Amino acid sequence: MNRNIFIISGVVVAVGLVYLFFGGSSEEVVEEIFVEVRKGDFQISVTTTGELEAKNSVDIMGPDGLRQARLYNVKINDMVIEGTVVKKGDYIAMLDKSELNDRLSQVGDDLEKVTSEYIQTKMDTALELRKARDNLINLEFDVEEKEIIVEQSKFEPQATQRQNEINLQKAKRQYQQAIENYQLQKNKARAQMREKAAVMSKYQRELDFLLTLSENFKVTAPEPGMVIYRRHWRGGKLGVGSTISPWEPVVATLPDLTKMVSKTFVNEVDIRSIGKGQKASIGLDAFPDKALTGEVVEVANIGEQKPNSDSKVFQVLIEINEMDTTLRPAMTTSNLIISEVIENVLYAPLESVHSQGDSLSYVIKKNTTGYIKQEVVLGKTNSNEIIISDGVDEGDELYLSVPSGVESASIVLLEEKEAITAK
Repeated sequence: MNRNIFIISGVVVAVGLVYLFFGGSSEEVVEEIFVEVRKGDFQISVTTTGELEAKNSVDIMGPDGLRQARLYNVKINDMVIEGTVVKKGDYIAMLDKSELNDRLSQVGDDLEKVTSEYIQTKMDTALELRKARDNLINLEFDVEEKEIIVEQSKFEPQATQRQNEINLQKAKRQYQQAIENYQLQKNKARAQMREKAAVMSKYQRELDFLLTLSENFKVTAPEPGMVIYRRHWRGGKLGVGSTISPWEPVVATLPDLTKMVSKTFVNEVDIRSIGKGQKASIGLDAFPDKALTGEVVEVANIGEQKPNSDSKVFQVLIEINEMDTTLRPAMTTSNLIISEVIENVLYAPLESVHSQGDSLSYVIKKNTTGYIKQEVVLGKTNSNEIIISDGVDEGDELYLSVPSGVESASIVLLEEKEAITAK
């Protein structure tokens, strides 16, 4: 019995100790965190992500003349892997000839048809002209025959002589008309032959053009360099199976890797503070330890819609100052664009500044008796800090954590601070 009482008493004591250590106090201990007001150059910047691309590049072109040949669905059948280093004249891609072969077949059939028509017209006109020449010969003999009759009728009656002369005149007129008709037939035949020859020549030129075009469906490198796939207007890359544009038949590009830019997009709120000539710090996601510098060289005047978003963005190009052999197109960059540097000002973290109402801003400043809530005048901000143009001094310690009971404390206005300082 005594042993049981002893065990129960021990448990009660243990529970009491646990309560004293863990549940005996309902007040939470808040650690006080301070920051100092600093003085110096205040940097306003815009942070964006971007993508590397060459400032200058040579386009690897497909065959010139697709639009003229009415070929609008030429696809890429085969292509070297992106990043392949090539020499001038090396193989780049092979384009699909299906549509071209259809056009070749059609033009070949048309050429064969007009060639047959040309030959047939040539034969028909030859026969017609031969017939006309035979008729001329017969009419010429008829005239000679009528002339003999007139000559032999000198001793015939006057009426007979007159009739023979009339017949001669008719024969001569028929002969002359036949000569004129023959000349007209020759001119007509020549015109018909020229027309058929022109049509035949047109189809022959088109066939020759398509055959020459076919030779250019094997795309080669115009210069040495590294092959980078071309981006189409939707943002994706051209590759095997993609259709090239007949208006701009670019298959890929050969970038100049000695001069790179970071292409980034800035939202419509921050674009007001971005301008040409501003400096930038650039980091590479692929090489976190590498730090680069750059300068804004181009800011778009017109915004564009972001996909699946209502916000507009503006394209900004940042030229990289350093030449680095590790830089490659399409690498992701983190860009810090320095839009403004304000010299010799006081500033503190944004978290140390509080507001009351719409117009009154204050800080909780540490002093010898504890703290005071001090009104301040604020200036420009960046992503982490804010300029305080009045109300604090360099080295003042400001509360980041809110001390207990601060809600009931009154705010010391700037006029009161000046009066205390004057005393």
